[in-house]
This record gives sequence, C-alpha cells and structure tokens, in this order.
Amino acid sequence: MGATPFEYTGEGKSAEEAFLNARDEALFDHGHAGYTGTLAEKNDYIMVALPEGEDAYAYAARLIEEGDERIDDKWGPAGCIELGGGRFLFFGWAPS
Repeated sequence: MGATPFEYTGEGKSAEEAFLNARDEALFDHGHAGYTGTLAEKNDYIMVALPEGEDAYAYAARLIEEGDERIDDKWGPAGCIELGGGRFLFFGWAPS
C-alpha cells in the first residue's frame, strides 16, 4: 500500500475538537474501509508552529514535500497549524 498527502481544514473551540470534526467529515466523505489517503486514517495530530510571515498552506505543503519527520509517517500523527478564529489546518501523509 502507498501513501497520499492530504490537507484538511477543521473548525472547533480547540485543536482537538477541530481534529475530531475534520476527521468525522473525512470519514463521511471517504468511508470507513481504510486506506483512503485522507485525515480519516489519522488518530492523532501534532501541533506545528507557523513561522512568522509564512502562509499556513504553503508551509504545510513544504513540510510534506521536504519529508519533515514530524508528519512524514503515514501511520503517525497529522500535522496541525492553528489558523485563527477556531480554524485549524491538518496535513501530512495517510495510507492509501
């Protein structure tokens, strides 16, 4: 089996709530059968600080492309960047 990069934006009062909301949406959209290549395959996330002046989506894409060890494991946690206003970006690799 391979791996597919993903990005999902979730909303909630906390990163945990946003993660659960976004994962539930991915499960609804892509099913519960596994190997969807989406956030549906993740059970956890790790907070990633956004460097000042960086765009969150471009930074997440760069971390994926460069194979940043925090999010490079398709079985490991998703990365999470706080976007503000109760929005969070989840990204990384997922089994497909």
